[in-house]
Amino acid sequence: MDLSTHLGQWQVDNVSAAVIGSTEASYGDEDRVYELKSVTKLLAAYSFLMAVEEGAFSLDDACGPTGSTVRHLLSHASGVGLDSREPQKPVGERRIYSSAGFEILDDFLTECSGMSLGEYARLGVFEPLGMSTAEIYGSAGHEGRASLSDMRAFARELASPSLLSEETLSDAFANQFGDLRGVVPGYGMQKPCPWGLGFEIKGEKAPHWTGENMPADTVGHFGMSGTYLWVVPAWSSSPAAGTAMVVLTDRDFGDWAKPLWQETNAAVFAEL
Repeated sequence: MDLSTHLGQWQVDNVSAAVIGSTEASYGDEDRVYELKSVTKLLAAYSFLMAVEEGAFSLDDACGPTGSTVRHLLSHASGVGLDSREPQKPVGERRIYSSAGFEILDDFLTECSGMSLGEYARLGVFEPLGMSTAEIYGSAGHEGRASLSDMRAFARELASPSLLSEETLSDAFANQFGDLRGVVPGYGMQKPCPWGLGFEIKGEKAPHWTGENMPADTVGHFGMSGTYLWVVPAWSSSPAAGTAMVVLTDRDFGDWAKPLWQETNAAVFAEL
């Protein structure tokens, strides 16, 4: 696969990308460090899930607003706002996309383990995977950075986990709390709006940033810095099961990205 065919004409100053799986390809600078924005949530979620496996807390421990749990916060079902810890809706009623919810989880991790998320992620995820430039330096919801080399290593981990059990990852990739409706930033209200434990699920969402030809069980996230990562789970019935793509840019998400990302992902997936 020649990714320059798909990415070479993007109107961005810098873009780095990789595809992993039975077909592999890369494009752009491997070592340039990019701001991840909300793709940070995937790194954070993986770290929180590791804390669950290590016994720091459980997914069903109370956390956040009254009636909310760790599971609610990870799947944007706790009712807290985008950037406010105050409830906007009752727990479990609406999928409200929230960075504040991940910040609540960061505080809870510190309380339970004695380590901040940034330190927990470094020791538990980044160092074992050789992600030498990756860091969560601020908000658990949107203040992380990494290189393509780092994010390729993380994508490989999502396609074939070595740090978490497949059972835990399967739960993370599965829809939580039924057919809640909610808004995907930049793409409007989705009815329903399936979400796993930190991982957005494509489902039947339309419009969407993934390709129209990609399976409903595709999971991932995009960030407002023009970044995205998607994975087709290894257990998917798709012929492209176990494949992933990560794209990092330095141009903020906007109208330029919507048709381009969808078309690019559809074309790459067709080749896979």
